[in-house]
Amino acid sequence: MGVMERIKEIEAEMARTQKNKATNYHLGTLKAKLAKLRGELLTEKSGGGGGAGEGFDVARLGDARVALIGFPSVGKSSLLSKLTETSSEAAAYEFTTLTCIPGTMRYKGSKVQILDLPGIIEGAAHGK
Repeated sequence: MGVMERIKEIEAEMARTQKNKATNYHLGTLKAKLAKLRGELLTEKSGGGGGAGEGFDVARLGDARVALIGFPSVGKSSLLSKLTETSSEAAAYEFTTLTCIPGTMRYKGSKVQILDLPGIIEGAAHGK
Protein backbone atom coordinates (compact mmCIF):
# COMPACT_ATOMS: atom_id res chain seq x y z
CA MET A 1 0.00 0.00 0.00
CA GLY A 2 1.41 3.37 -1.00
CA VAL A 3 1.69 6.50 1.08
CA MET A 4 -1.32 8.17 -0.55
CA GLU A 5 -3.54 5.14 0.11
CA ARG A 6 -2.50 5.05 3.78
CA ILE A 7 -3.21 8.79 4.11
CA LYS A 8 -6.70 8.32 2.62
CA GLU A 9 -7.34 5.34 4.91
CA ILE A 10 -6.33 7.30 8.04
CA GLU A 11 -8.43 10.31 6.97
CA ALA A 12 -11.43 8.02 6.45
CA GLU A 13 -10.96 6.46 9.89
CA MET A 14 -10.73 9.93 11.46
CA ALA A 15 -13.94 10.97 9.70
CA ARG A 16 -15.91 7.98 10.99
CA THR A 17 -14.53 8.17 14.56
CA GLN A 18 -16.81 10.05 16.91
CA LYS A 19 -15.01 12.76 18.87
CA ASN A 20 -15.33 12.54 22.66
CA LYS A 21 -13.12 12.06 25.71
CA ALA A 22 -12.79 8.35 25.14
CA THR A 23 -11.54 8.70 21.55
CA ASN A 24 -9.21 11.71 21.98
CA TYR A 25 -6.10 9.53 22.36
CA HIS A 26 -6.98 7.45 19.30
CA LEU A 27 -7.58 10.57 17.21
CA GLY A 28 -4.28 12.02 18.40
CA THR A 29 -2.33 8.95 17.31
CA LEU A 30 -4.09 9.04 13.94
CA LYS A 31 -3.13 12.71 13.52
CA ALA A 32 0.49 11.88 14.36
CA LYS A 33 0.54 9.06 11.81
CA LEU A 34 -1.01 11.38 9.24
CA ALA A 35 1.62 14.08 9.86
CA LYS A 36 4.42 11.51 9.55
CA LEU A 37 3.04 10.18 6.26
CA ARG A 38 2.61 13.69 4.85
CA GLY A 39 6.20 14.43 5.82
CA GLU A 40 7.35 11.30 3.98
CA LEU A 41 5.33 12.38 0.97
CA LEU A 42 7.03 15.79 0.95
CA THR A 43 10.53 14.34 1.26
CA GLU A 44 9.86 11.95 -1.64
CA LYS A 45 8.72 14.80 -3.89
CA SER A 46 11.51 17.23 -2.98
CA GLY A 47 14.41 14.80 -3.42
CA GLY A 48 15.72 16.38 -6.65
CA GLY A 49 18.54 18.85 -6.18
CA GLY A 50 21.37 17.79 -3.92
CA GLY A 51 22.62 14.45 -5.16
CA ALA A 52 23.87 11.58 -3.07
CA GLY A 53 25.47 13.64 -0.30
CA GLU A 54 24.13 13.99 3.19
CA GLY A 55 22.51 17.22 4.37
CA PHE A 56 22.76 18.99 7.70
CA ASP A 57 19.90 18.76 10.17
CA VAL A 58 20.13 21.71 12.56
CA ALA A 59 17.36 22.72 14.94
CA ARG A 60 16.01 26.19 14.17
CA LEU A 61 16.73 28.65 16.95
CA GLY A 62 16.12 32.38 17.22
CA ASP A 63 14.48 34.93 14.94
CA ALA A 64 16.73 34.63 11.88
CA ARG A 65 19.22 32.21 10.39
CA VAL A 66 22.47 33.07 8.58
CA ALA A 67 24.79 30.55 6.89
CA LEU A 68 28.51 31.21 6.50
CA ILE A 69 29.41 29.68 3.16
CA GLY A 70 32.65 29.98 1.20
CA PHE A 71 35.94 28.38 0.23
CA PRO A 72 38.06 26.43 2.75
CA SER A 73 40.36 28.38 5.11
CA VAL A 74 38.84 31.85 4.66
CA GLY A 75 37.88 32.46 8.31
CA LYS A 76 34.27 31.24 8.61
CA SER A 77 34.99 29.34 11.83
CA SER A 78 36.96 32.26 13.29
CA LEU A 79 34.11 34.66 12.50
CA LEU A 80 31.61 32.30 14.15
CA SER A 81 33.79 32.07 17.26
CA LYS A 82 34.14 35.86 17.49
CA LEU A 83 30.42 36.60 16.97
CA THR A 84 29.04 33.90 19.25
CA GLU A 85 30.13 32.04 22.37
CA THR A 86 30.45 28.88 20.26
CA SER A 87 33.91 27.39 19.94
CA SER A 88 34.48 26.31 16.34
CA GLU A 89 37.83 24.63 15.70
CA ALA A 90 40.12 26.54 13.34
CA ALA A 91 43.44 25.12 12.12
CA ALA A 92 46.11 25.77 9.50
CA TYR A 93 44.84 22.98 7.23
CA GLU A 94 41.79 22.93 4.96
CA PHE A 95 38.50 21.21 5.85
CA THR A 96 38.79 21.57 9.62
CA THR A 97 35.01 21.99 9.72
CA LEU A 98 33.45 18.76 8.43
CA THR A 99 29.87 19.32 9.61
CA CYS A 100 27.55 22.24 10.31
CA ILE A 101 28.32 24.08 13.56
CA PRO A 102 25.52 26.34 14.87
CA GLY A 103 25.96 29.41 17.07
CA THR A 104 23.63 32.15 18.32
CA MET A 105 24.25 35.87 18.68
CA ARG A 106 22.07 38.79 19.77
CA TYR A 107 21.54 41.75 17.46
CA LYS A 108 19.27 44.66 18.48
CA GLY A 109 17.26 42.49 20.86
CA SER A 110 16.74 39.58 18.48
CA LYS A 111 18.47 36.19 18.35
CA VAL A 112 20.29 35.35 15.11
CA GLN A 113 21.42 31.79 14.49
CA ILE A 114 24.69 31.53 12.56
CA LEU A 115 25.67 28.28 10.84
CA ASP A 116 29.31 27.51 10.04
CA LEU A 117 29.30 25.23 6.99
CA PRO A 118 32.22 23.20 5.59
CA GLY A 119 34.28 24.74 2.79
CA ILE A 120 32.88 24.63 -0.73
CA ILE A 121 35.11 23.32 -3.53
CA GLU A 122 34.65 22.86 -7.25
CA GLY A 123 33.25 19.41 -8.03
CA ALA A 124 31.71 18.86 -4.56
CA ALA A 125 28.32 18.13 -6.14
CA HIS A 126 29.90 15.22 -7.99
CA GLY A 127 31.39 13.67 -4.83
CA LYS A 128 34.86 15.25 -5.04
